[in-house]
Amino acid sequence: MNRFLDHTGGVLALVSLTATVVWGLIATGRLLLGPRARLLAQAVHRATAVCALGFLLTHIAVKVAEAHAAPVAALVPFASGVCGAGGLIGLGSLAAYLMVLAGATGALRSAFAGKGHARRWRALHACAYPAWCAAVLHGLNAGREPSGWVTACYGLCLVAVAAALAFRYVRVRRGRAAATGPAAPAAPVRTAAPGRHAVASAGTAPVPRPVRSRSRTSGAHAPAALFPGRPRTRSAPRAPRGAAALGRAPHSGSGRAR
Repeated sequence: MNRFLDHTGGVLALVSLTATVVWGLIATGRLLLGPRARLLAQAVHRATAVCALGFLLTHIAVKVAEAHAAPVAALVPFASGVCGAGGLIGLGSLAAYLMVLAGATGALRSAFAGKGHARRWRALHACAYPAWCAAVLHGLNAGREPSGWVTACYGLCLVAVAAALAFRYVRVRRGRAAATGPAAPAAPVRTAAPGRHAVASAGTAPVPRPVRSRSRTSGAHAPAALFPGRPRTRSAPRAPRGAAALGRAPHSGSGRAR
């Protein structure tokens, strides 16, 4: 069992990390994935991240137990140097810490949900990309000569990450094209016939017709604006002729002074 984990623990950790990166890129495709598909992709992303961390811890424990790496070199990046085998082991240690940082930020995503923390979360969670690159270099060059199936697994990992990056690039291009699409044509301005209220352009009120008052002297219609100080009064109704006749004293010639 120890020999199996010694030979395949690092490969399984890299494959799990590759799957984590790929599903993380797919889960961000809002334009190409529906809500349910995105939730499923995020669930697979978290599951593969847990598997990657588990295989990573197993790989480190087996290498230290088999005396293939010193505990200080496994825990402190580049403690054994930056060139040769010490540098390759340092790349593996650096990849391990970056993986742990990316996994911790993924688990604590709700803590970065406040205003102004989204960019920090993305910057910290993006440590998975340099961790993957360092793990590929560490796995291909550190230790024994890789066998054919190990090299094939590494090649498939490279193809999978390249396809996921192309998927995200297409998604970003489509999103920008949709955001900067052609503007809708403006509605034509309608004009009313002469003598009616004209419909002006947006933001202006229609022009009302002038109020005309009727002249009592001539009977013609004149604009009210010509008489700004003249109040509009209404004449008292005329009394009927019969009532006026009843209230007037009879006129006779006998009452005239001589």
